[in-house]
Amino acid sequence: MCSNYRPVTRDDRLLAFFGVERGRDEPSSDVFPSGLAPMIRLAFDDGTVSGGRLAIIDAIFRFVPDFVSKVEWAKRTYNARTETVDERGSYKEAWAKGQRCVIPVEGFYEPYYDPADPNGKSVRWNIQQPGGVPMGIAGIYRTWEMPDGRIAYAMAMMTVNADDHPFMKRFHKPGDEKRMVVILDPSDYSKWLSCPVAEAKSLCKQWMGPLDGNPAPLAPRIAKPKAPKPPKPAPPPMPTTGDLF
Repeated sequence: MCSNYRPVTRDDRLLAFFGVERGRDEPSSDVFPSGLAPMIRLAFDDGTVSGGRLAIIDAIFRFVPDFVSKVEWAKRTYNARTETVDERGSYKEAWAKGQRCVIPVEGFYEPYYDPADPNGKSVRWNIQQPGGVPMGIAGIYRTWEMPDGRIAYAMAMMTVNADDHPFMKRFHKPGDEKRMVVILDPSDYSKWLSCPVAEAKSLCKQWMGPLDGNPAPLAPRIAKPKAPKPPKPAPPPMPTTGDLF
């Protein structure tokens, strides 16, 4: 599972590691569900795949955005389970159409619980490849027409079971199923984007390459000072006896 990550936004890193150019640099800041971040998909001309070219597009990190649905379940559509992606109403149409993407990631975050204190609070950890090499996470995407006619993209990360993963099994709440995002081998990027739907699930597996992790707690929120209440107006003067009679 991943509800918070740091995207690749520097153009030189996108070109070096993913073979795409975004045309601009931005600071890499953490993205939460409903935030915007880049995704990579096949380029299309006139509705058909254009010679294997790649397109990089900003997408909403949540498969069912706020402007479509505000119901509670929609808020959790940032991860798609590999086991059921072809069955769940949110994802099955996009999956059947082969709308797959690669999500470029510098690092992602997971909650770590101290085994010595299973009832304690979790600490957010940053997980990345050694040396800070970016990762390409398998994703699916869909498009929506905005009320003003513009086309918006939304995406979700694919996940798999990680109960037996040597590194990722340490994360998430004790007793809960362990899950991890699908980190693709760079040699599989093209295959993930272009293979037939029937073959795509075979690429959704645990990443067994090295991973580094370290505590990265969120900064505490600073409460905004409340504006002082305006003073109550003074009550009108009491009438004198002469005013009453």
